[in-house]
Amino acid sequence: MGREFLGLFDSWAESYDDSVAGVDPQYKAVFESYDTILNEVSKCSYGNVLEFGVGTGNLTGKLIETGYDVIGVEPSRVMREKALVKLPELSLFEGDFLEYPAFEKPVHTIVSTYAFHHLTDAEKEKALKQYTKLHPSMRKIVFADTVFETDEHQQEMIKRAEMKGFTDLAEDLQREYYSTIPEMQRIFTTAGFRVTFEQMNEFVWLMSAVRETE
Repeated sequence: MGREFLGLFDSWAESYDDSVAGVDPQYKAVFESYDTILNEVSKCSYGNVLEFGVGTGNLTGKLIETGYDVIGVEPSRVMREKALVKLPELSLFEGDFLEYPAFEKPVHTIVSTYAFHHLTDAEKEKALKQYTKLHPSMRKIVFADTVFETDEHQQEMIKRAEMKGFTDLAEDLQREYYSTIPEMQRIFTTAGFRVTFEQMNEFVWLMSAVRETE
């Protein structure tokens, strides 16, 4: 459920904001238009927002600035500490996409950026089905994450990274649980959501899903 990557999160916390700013050439394309991506996720949200994978709090800050009431969930202690330095009033909890505390407030939108790929496809499907039972008012999910059009496209991007000497990126693209557009379509639909996809950069797609009414 993504916990196998906790060591990576902890070690990345100190330099994460530099990475998303494009300082590391290996990940510059992954984080291209980062600010626009966060703004789009915020714009597509509504009501009380539950964010999974808060990281250092970059999306969270956008959500709060927009006026949303935000609850954050983050498995990495070091990332949580970084986020709370930026946003000391944030309601932030230890947890992940599948294991999190009960929330008293109603949740209307669930959001996440650059994190859902830490779950296997089976775990992704389990998580989305679980969210339909989170609260009757929960109607929308807005995720931005690396997704590939096909398995062949993923292999092509791995080869391109290797040819550029981007060994860390190539290893990440093979190690973590990146999915494809058709598989994400199936996962959202099976869980009871209508989903649309918008490509934000060479790697990242915005996935905006609305819960089907019963």
